[in-house]
Amino acid sequence: MQWGRHVAGLVFSCVFVVSCFTNKFVLSVLNFTYPTLFQGWQTLIGAALLLLSGKLGWVEMSRISRSAAVSWLPGSVLFVGNIYAGSRALSHIDIPFFFTLQNSSHVVSCVILRVVQREQKTPWLKLISIGVMLLSAVNLPFYDPQPDRSGYLWAVGHLLCVGAYRVFQVHYKSTNLSDLEQQCINYLFSVLLLAAAAHPTGDLTGALEFPSLRSYTFHCGCCASALLGFFLLLATVKLKSRLSLEHFRVWIFLSKVTAACLSPFIFNMDVNAASLACVIFSHVGEALLVYSERDSHL
Repeated sequence: MQWGRHVAGLVFSCVFVVSCFTNKFVLSVLNFTYPTLFQGWQTLIGAALLLLSGKLGWVEMSRISRSAAVSWLPGSVLFVGNIYAGSRALSHIDIPFFFTLQNSSHVVSCVILRVVQREQKTPWLKLISIGVMLLSAVNLPFYDPQPDRSGYLWAVGHLLCVGAYRVFQVHYKSTNLSDLEQQCINYLFSVLLLAAAAHPTGDLTGALEFPSLRSYTFHCGCCASALLGFFLLLATVKLKSRLSLEHFRVWIFLSKVTAACLSPFIFNMDVNAASLACVIFSHVGEALLVYSERDSHL
C-alpha cells in the first residue's frame, strides 16, 4: 500500500539523519578520531547482528559460497576505503559540507562508466547536474570560513571510493549475492582489515589514552552509532524492496537535505553566503541527477 511505502521512507530518513548526527557527535564533539577502531567497532556489531538475524530467520540470507565472497572482495576493499576516509573527513568537516563533497562522487561514477562503456552517451541533463555538483565541491574549500586541508583530502578519498563502489555494486555480474549478503562480506572483511591496521596506524595506542574512554556519554555514543548503522542497513534494504530505484533515490536525497538543514541546530557551524551557495547548488545538482536518471539503472 502507498502509506506503507511512505512509512518505510520516513523510517529510513529518520534513521539516516540520527545515524549521521551520532557519528558526527562521536567523531567531532567527543573528538574520537580513531577510525580503525570506530569503524571496526561498527562493522563488528553490524556483522554480529546481521549473522544473528540471519540465523534466527529475521532476515533472508543464504549461505555465502567461497567463490562468491572472493569475487566480491574488490567491493569490500572499496567499502573499507569509503568508511575509513569518510570517518576521517566527517570528523573535520561539517555535515552540509561533507554531503556537498560526497555528491561529487557521481562524477567519479560517470567517468568510470564512460571509460568502461565507451559507447554510452550521457544525457545532457545528467551532464549539467554532475557539472553543478563538481563545481560546488571544487569551490567549497575556497569559500569555507574554516577550511581543514586534512578533512578535504580525506573527503576526496571518500568520494572516489563511493563513486567506484556504486558502479561496482550496480554492475556486479553475479546474481548469487543479495544486498544483505554483500554487506555481510563487507562487514567481515572490514573487521579483519581494520583490526589488523589498528596498531600500525597508532589508533590503538591513542584510544587507550583517550580522555573520555571511561565516559558514559562516549560508551552510549559508540553503542548507538553501531546499532543505528545496522538499523540503517535494514531500513535501506526494506525501502529498496518496496520502491522503485527512482523513488529510492528520492528518499536518499530528501534524507541528506534534512540532515544538512538540521545539522546547524545541533552542531556549531561557521558558514557564509558563498559556502552556503555551494551547498545549495550541490543539492540542486543532485535533484537534477535524480530526475535525469529516473529511467536508468545507475
